Amino acid sequence: MRLTLLGTGDAVGTPKIGCNCPTCADAREGGKSQRLRFSILVESDQGKILIDTSPDLRQQFLRQRLSGIDGVIWTHGHYDHYAGFGEFYRVQNRVDVYGVRETLDYIDQYVSFLKPRYHHVKLYDPFELIGLRFTLFKVYHPPVETPAGVIISDADTVKVVVTGDTSSNIPEKSLELMKDPDLLIADAIVPPHIHIKKHMNSEEAMALAQKLNAKEVVLTHLSHLFRPHNIESMFLPLGYDGQVFEF
Repeated sequence: MRLTLLGTGDAVGTPKIGCNCPTCADAREGGKSQRLRFSILVESDQGKILIDTSPDLRQQFLRQRLSGIDGVIWTHGHYDHYAGFGEFYRVQNRVDVYGVRETLDYIDQYVSFLKPRYHHVKLYDPFELIGLRFTLFKVYHPPVETPAGVIISDADTVKVVVTGDTSSNIPEKSLELMKDPDLLIADAIVPPHIHIKKHMNSEEAMALAQKLNAKEVVLTHLSHLFRPHNIESMFLPLGYDGQVFEF
């Protein structure tokens, strides 16, 4: 199993338009503070799956030299997690997409012209793609009705947990399922001194990693409010665009 963080930014990305803070300045100069919007590429020897389709998907495909994938999993219906699906236009037809019914029904209003093949998934029910097992679990990301995180496992030997967009108020049923991951990819949109109702800050994300007994954690969905990457990454396991994890 191989995972690539295609985009590690929040909804506006870094640099933020019109911002001249040190982090945005570093991003403009080509540093690791430069963050496209959120997408993850999951690969096995049987294929490729995207978790969410960033508005920056075209750029991400070009960077990774991708020409097609075997399916998409959508975690929820926020713009920065699905809007790039339109980049499949004239590239790949009839893409298989997976998610809970509420999410797929909402996104269909915007992407129906691409005629994706919808596969409705129930929370907590595993399903298999490209030789890997995926499970969606409920998180808390108001006002989204049914936001989901994703568990990826490889023959019960490797377990990767992607929290998706969430606050720390994750249901107990989900927490139980998330325990003991080899890798936790955690939403951590802001530094510890800032609190946002629908996202975790970095302190809350690190506390979750400890609670779950995660062997490794990487923080993603990061805003420009962190210090430049080369500084902040000395203290926190910040993800960066193009970062790869292999198992």
